[in-house]
Amino acid sequence: MLDGYPAVATQPVQWGDQDLFGHVNNTVYFRWYETSRVEYWYKSGLHELMQPRGLGPILASVTCDYKKQIRYPDTIRVAAKIQKMGLSSVTLEHVVFSESQNAIAATGKSVIVLFNYQKQHPVPIDGDIRETFLKFDPFE
Repeated sequence: MLDGYPAVATQPVQWGDQDLFGHVNNTVYFRWYETSRVEYWYKSGLHELMQPRGLGPILASVTCDYKKQIRYPDTIRVAAKIQKMGLSSVTLEHVVFSESQNAIAATGKSVIVLFNYQKQHPVPIDGDIRETFLKFDPFE
């Protein structure tokens, strides 16, 4: 069900992830998306390529569409892949998969801007950085 997603992280749902209504609180999904972005960044080699240059990702926006409630106990898999790539940003598509329900529980998107943290401004995704993205996640 997560074929085509090059970055997948598996983690147990924590008791404390739930809210008063006995399901995982809506804010937790954004942490899970963050986990998939970090997994993507490290697994692809982008972190070690860009960090010495003072470059890195900065989150511009994130959305979540909730499909099913998740409750403790459960294990989720959260995945990320490129949906589109612009000149200085990339849109990642996220999926949260509930193992106990054997179903997708949420989908979402994150817009990530490539950012120069020393100069405090966006930079183009080009050269070896673009090649690294496409080698890891050949969406085009």
